[in-house]
Amino acid sequence: MDNIRPKIKGRGSAENPVNRFERIEYIPDEEEIAKGISPKTEYFRDTSRTIIAFNDSPDVGFDAGINPYRGCEHGCIYCFARPSHEYFGLSLGLDFETKIIVKQNAPELLRRELASPKWKPQSIALSGNTDPYQPAERHFQLTRQCLKVLAEFMNPVGIVTKNYLVTRDIDILKDLAKYDAAVVAVSVTTLDPNLARVMEPRTSQPEYRLKAIRKLSDNGIPVIVMVAPVIPGLTDHEMPKIIQKAVDAGARQAGYIMLRLPYGVKDLFQNWLERHFPHRKNKVLNRITSIRDGKLNSNEFYERMKGKGVFAEQIRTMFEVSCRKAGIQSNKISLSTSSFRRPGSEQLKLF
Repeated sequence: MDNIRPKIKGRGSAENPVNRFERIEYIPDEEEIAKGISPKTEYFRDTSRTIIAFNDSPDVGFDAGINPYRGCEHGCIYCFARPSHEYFGLSLGLDFETKIIVKQNAPELLRRELASPKWKPQSIALSGNTDPYQPAERHFQLTRQCLKVLAEFMNPVGIVTKNYLVTRDIDILKDLAKYDAAVVAVSVTTLDPNLARVMEPRTSQPEYRLKAIRKLSDNGIPVIVMVAPVIPGLTDHEMPKIIQKAVDAGARQAGYIMLRLPYGVKDLFQNWLERHFPHRKNKVLNRITSIRDGKLNSNEFYERMKGKGVFAEQIRTMFEVSCRKAGIQSNKISLSTSSFRRPGSEQLKLF
């Protein structure tokens, strides 16, 4: 295809498609792209006045979430969060991977909101959008600082990540886990390091995600393995092996989510297939449309997470059988708010 740009080393996307809210499109330097040169990552300060975001989606497993970063340098080509960058006048392509918006006051905002009498103790997801342990976290450490605040209040937290960096914070997580106030969901999309390298270029390789599961589990921190997203025709066949290896490493529960391609992500993904797997492109796209009622995406609650139709049912059955064989079919990890506290409140009671 003439409009397919060459691969860019270390990036999932190779283009910056026009923002659906804007008429101006930024076209990266053609000479640099031809050489496979990646744009440098830039960081921008966020000026949000609140940090806890709420959602009322019935098919999302949490109501409250924290997102220390907007955009994600992991560069996962399939990321459903990409379109969120368009609300800042940026592209869901290379901009999403290279222009990271940083909420540097996230820990202070979190402490203020948890201390408020208006806060009703409940589990908080870290995060509900982009990965809290993406490369920026090594420098800014906002996720770690937020975890420290959550530990002060003993407010339960559920982490979703595909980065080994989560093991850095075992010291905080294991203290929370003693009070059923921490769980980590590690996303393992594929066990093929070569596929992961082009599909999720700047996150931890599969073997390190399994090592993270082992290390967290050995420290008493409950772990869920998320086979997410399941890409029909590309990664679906790996589900049984992923679940078994994750359970062998210490995972106590499993989940899966089918590939979602909202807005312009569907075009990015098709171009990615053309660049890296042209011989499998039609098969993958046909499988996707078979579970999405003839389309590449569905926004219907519940259906968007699992798909529908014969092939979607086959994947659901494969998941259930895999969990049963691994011995975790009925496992359910629950978090508790029973240990929640507001620092200083006990001393004030003395007066």
